[in-house]
Formats: sequence, structure tokens, C-alpha cells
Amino acid sequence: MSGLTEPGLAAALQQQIAAWRAQDPDPDTVAELDGLTAAAAGGDAAAMAELQDAFTGRLAFGTAGLRGPLGPGPNRMNRVLVGQAAAGLAAYLRDQGLEGGTVLVGYDARHKSDVFAADTAEILAAAGFRALRTAGPTPTPVVAFGIRHFGCVAGVVVTASHNPPRDNGYKVYLGDGSQIVPPADAEIAARIDAVARKPLTEVPRSDSYKVLGEELVQAYLDRIATLVPADAPRDLSWVYTPMHGVGADVVADAVARTGFEQPSVVAEQARPDPDFPTVAFPNPEEPGAVDLAVTKARALGADLVLANDPDADRCAAAVPIAGKWRMLSGDELGVLLGDDALRRGVCGTYACSIVSSSLLETVAAAYGQPFRYTLTGFKWIGRVPGLAYGYEEAIGFCVDPAAVPDKDGISALIRVLALAAELKARGLTLADRLDEIARSYGVYQTDQLSFRVEDLSIIGAAMARLRARPPGELAGEPVEVFDLAAGSETLPPTDAVRLVGQTVSVVVRPSGTEPKLKCYLEARVPPEPAVDLAAARGRARATLGQVRAEMAATLALG
Repeated sequence: MSGLTEPGLAAALQQQIAAWRAQDPDPDTVAELDGLTAAAAGGDAAAMAELQDAFTGRLAFGTAGLRGPLGPGPNRMNRVLVGQAAAGLAAYLRDQGLEGGTVLVGYDARHKSDVFAADTAEILAAAGFRALRTAGPTPTPVVAFGIRHFGCVAGVVVTASHNPPRDNGYKVYLGDGSQIVPPADAEIAARIDAVARKPLTEVPRSDSYKVLGEELVQAYLDRIATLVPADAPRDLSWVYTPMHGVGADVVADAVARTGFEQPSVVAEQARPDPDFPTVAFPNPEEPGAVDLAVTKARALGADLVLANDPDADRCAAAVPIAGKWRMLSGDELGVLLGDDALRRGVCGTYACSIVSSSLLETVAAAYGQPFRYTLTGFKWIGRVPGLAYGYEEAIGFCVDPAAVPDKDGISALIRVLALAAELKARGLTLADRLDEIARSYGVYQTDQLSFRVEDLSIIGAAMARLRARPPGELAGEPVEVFDLAAGSETLPPTDAVRLVGQTVSVVVRPSGTEPKLKCYLEARVPPEPAVDLAAARGRARATLGQVRAEMAATLALG
């Protein structure tokens, strides 16, 4: 579109497009916008729908920062939106009296991440901050570590974690090294909205920011090296995949620093690739995502498979159980790492999100350590006072909160290696340790039920129905209903309902990142003398199946 009106486009939409185009510094999105505009003007219904969606509303800045598909328009991730976010963040920090402070900017290897990071550093530098930018794509936990290490007032990571290839995102941390929470998110969003009322071309820029050398990664590795005692066993054969992400080099260095054998790396997924060509969805939890790694491990007779997601803040593990390889759930790996910390005498508060298994609470109590539930996300877990260890079921683990009060897939990987090697030295496996935990504390089985919708109002209606007519029992057991919308002494308000019985529990909440309503299910079988674990797990799975069916009927979403 070259300033001429386009037939077939509403006048208001044409004005929005023209105003956006005039301030967009990215020739790629300008060209994409021109192509869409021409196609829509020629009657292309798909192009018209894309334009209308891209220019209806804008990506909301919240506790997860920004995240969405790349493209032109305020409802997409692009240089205009990122520039406005950077300027809004700078305004917020100035209003907090932090002008002149240091802000660390990192980025992953997704499309446009390097450009968005450079834009952010330029705008922060011009606003009077000491902006530091990583020299290349860097794991998110390394940047989170750097916020405290460099005494920053804030940090930004350009990443969409394990989202599809088309997406990118913008994650904001404050000076405590944790992700933003209310009211900071709303206050930053208000300043972004104020910036967006004027053309981005009026926002000053400066190239006077510093590009970091090796000092950040080396400091992080120095810390990693302290996580494994010198006399710990290290004999272990393992396979690793960084899932086309940025974790491989730092993981290799971390493994060398801690003395473990280097892994056999899945060659097809070893280097960063923003298109993630070997996986349907770049999340180790997704079916098929670690198939290449498991195939390699089976051929090599390896002890263990470990995987990071593309920005390396999550860690997943697969192990052979009864002759078959299986991914451990986030709850299984979460309790293994928590139990390991407790057995090693790590004191402090243990924590997990309300949608995670309650087993960690039971184990922490057995060791006399305090425990707390938090809302979903490490923005809450990382802020628990005196945190010793925290996790969430979505394969996020915080094993060294004094250094990184956020999920860290690299330090978690090192601690999994240490635990697996210790067990191997005793003739045991991670699966054996899970059995020991089950015999001591009972069987805890977890599962999920989720409903994807096109219309978000369907989720609101389902939550309203649940609150109006909650089930009085699940799987034949009475349950107590807790509406978390009002908050409590220990939890801020959140849109969720918790149903708790003696041996079953459910949490129902809208997803924070997808158009889904999610139900997190747990069934428990108390510990019994000489328990038959296979039979107990079978009973728990049967109970989960019954609870799943009853919740599906209650929510009536099909």
C-alpha cells in the first residue's frame, strides 16, 4: 500500500494500516502488510481476515509479558510493538526512581529475536539506562541469572519458549531476578499504551549500549560448578537434545564443569533453528518431540534421555521402565528433584504451583521443611520467601533459587545427572527411586483434561456453571469446593476452582497462554505395608479416569 486507498477495505481499517505502516522500521513486515492489503483489496477472504485480526485490539502486556505470532499490526509481535514495550518499560522504571540503572537484554534464536533485542537495547540506552545486550542467542535462565549478577534494575528476554515457530515473545523481569507480577504488569502496560498513542518514530534511540562478551555465561557456569560435590558419582551414559534451541553449548560447558561424561547429542536437533523442522511442536512434553532422542538412547543402551525446550528454561527426562522408554511427567521429575534436595539436607521452603501434585508437600513435611502452594508460574514460585526448591508440572524446576529464582532447565539437568549417577552407583535407577517414594508416601497419579475453544466466552460460561453448580463428590468421594477468585491468606486472587477430597483433587482454570480450559487431576492411594505398586497405580489410574469423565460431564464442553 503506497498511500492510495484500497477498494474493499473499510476506511477505518485503511487508516489504521496507513498509520502503522508509516512508523514500522521493518521492511519485512512492511512488505507483508502491503501484500496482505493488496490481496484483501482484491477479494482474498483469508487476507482480509488476517488484517482484521491483526488490527483488532493489540497483544496484551501481562504477567507473561508479550507473546504472539509474528506479523504486522498491533495484535502481532513486530518491531513497532516491541519498541513501544521497551519505551513503556523505560517509562515505568524511571517512574520508580530507577533511571540510570542497568537493564540486561537477552534473546533466543527465534525469527526476529536478535532484532527485537537490539531495538530494546537502543531504546533503553536512549532513555538513560545502562543497557547490556547478550552477544548472541542465550538461554533464558542465563539471562535471569545475570539480572542479579550485574545488579540490574530489570531484565528482558526476547523468547517464545516452546511456542510454535511463528511466535515470539517479550518476557520482563525486575531487579529481584523474578518475572513481573501485579501490579507491575498493569503499570508497565499503562505506560506502553501511552507510548502507543504517538508514532514510534518519535521514540529516541541510541547505540550506546554494551554488548556482553563471555563474562555472563562464565559467571553462570561458575555457579553451576558448585551444584555437584567433588566426590559425587559421575558414571552415566545419556542422550541429550536441545530441541533446535539455544541450550546445547551452555549445557556442554556445564557438563564439563561438573565432570560428567558428555552426552550423545541428537544431531538433527543440535543447532538452533527457528523453524524447528523435526518436531510438530517444540515442547519436550509433546508426543513425538523426543522420539529421535529415545531412538538414539535405545540404540546406545543409554541410561537416560534429557531434553531442554528451545530457550532451555525447562527440562524433561525419559527413562527405561520395565523394558520400555517413557517420559517422566513434570510431577514425577519434580518430586524426584525435591526429594533429592531434602535428602541432601537443603533447608528452606519447598513450593509448587496449585496445579502440580501434592506429593511434594507430603515429602517436605516428612523432613520437617515448610511448604507453600503458589499460583501457576515461576513469577510466583520464584518469589516464595526462603525458597529452597520449587517446581511446576509443566517441566519447570528451580533447583538453585539463590542464583536463579526462576525455572532453569540447565541447572535442573545437572542435578538430574547427579541424582541418576548416584542411583546408578547403588545399582538403582530414577524409576526405582520413584518406587521407593511411592512405598514411603503413597501413590500419587496426576493427569490433565483440557478443552480448546474458538470463542473465549465459552470458557467464562463454563467457569460460571462450575461455580454455580460444583459437584459435591468425585469418584464417589465427597469434595470440598474452594473458589480461588477471592484469594486467600496465602494465594492472590485467580480465576480457578479447586475441588479437594481425601484421595482426589481437581483444579480448573483457564490457560494463561492458550484458548483452553484446563483441569488438573490427582488421585492418591495411601501407603500400605508390602504394597503392590502396580496394583495401587492401577487403582489410582482408574480413579483418575472416573474423575476425568465426571469433570467432562460437569463442564459440558464435549
